[in-house]
Amino acid sequence: MEKYQRIKQNSQFKRLYQKGVALVSPCLVCYIRNNKVGAVRLGLTVSKKIGSAVLRNRAKRVLRVAARAAVKEGLRSADILLVARGKTPFVKSTRVESELFELLKKGGYLAEKEEK
Repeated sequence: MEKYQRIKQNSQFKRLYQKGVALVSPCLVCYIRNNKVGAVRLGLTVSKKIGSAVLRNRAKRVLRVAARAAVKEGLRSADILLVARGKTPFVKSTRVESELFELLKKGGYLAEKEEK
């Protein structure tokens, strides 16, 4: 299984907010930008407006699961920033995963599967 790298530096987060393409759904916001690293780099943002620490951790867990599925599905090398919205901790991870796939397909960032 391919693994993603994590975005940790504030400058990388700022670059994605300013120069990334924003894709919006009811459960999450995805900022995405191509990179030259050759790997998927992932950042997560969950604000305190989401709720208590328990809810924020659930939101992060749900977003990580969705990102892992997208990387496994053949996501091209890009920097991705997933931002949780108010609904994120209350919906099932499969719904967040399907919304992320829709956003990535709409933006043209999900590599097409080859038919055998």
